[in-house]
Amino acid sequence: MRATLQTLAIVGLFGIAQAALRPLGLVGLFALSTPLSLAPWTVVTSVYAHASLGHLLANALGLLLVGPLVERRTTAPRFHAFVVTTGALAGVAQVTLGGLVGPSPAVLGLSGAVFALGGYLLAGNVASARLFDRLRLSERRQLLLFGLVAVLLTAVTAAPGVALIAHAVGAFCGLVAGRAGLLDVR
Repeated sequence: MRATLQTLAIVGLFGIAQAALRPLGLVGLFALSTPLSLAPWTVVTSVYAHASLGHLLANALGLLLVGPLVERRTTAPRFHAFVVTTGALAGVAQVTLGGLVGPSPAVLGLSGAVFALGGYLLAGNVASARLFDRLRLSERRQLLLFGLVAVLLTAVTAAPGVALIAHAVGAFCGLVAGRAGLLDVR
């Protein structure tokens, strides 16, 4: 559980920094928004920062459920790289694609990465591998199936203010990575 706890410690440090900067009106330094070129560091900082304590606790619970199961299969550096990469991709997708249908609010949080870790577990286990081998789906059909599963996983968590695009992109990335065994070191 080392990498999971390290991730939670990073999230906690970001929470402390946000609390310290709030009176100065500088909390926005962590939030990802468009255009990305104005504050490129937020592609990473937004993964670890959260909008509220409740938001942080919800993501921490999700991470505690799936993180230890993924980290058993990989190394701490790979785990951290996966979390920040999938979290960043999910956030960028949220602000760019969400902006196509209207004003896209800034995003914060670990949920895209948590969905990626969950997707990794879902597609990267022995039972799923056997199922895919039996179904003999082409790569294109597997991607389509992953897209459908990502949408279903996202629909289950739909609520006002939830970054649905980020959840779907995170889940999709995790499903693809799990099927490929991207993190597995054994």
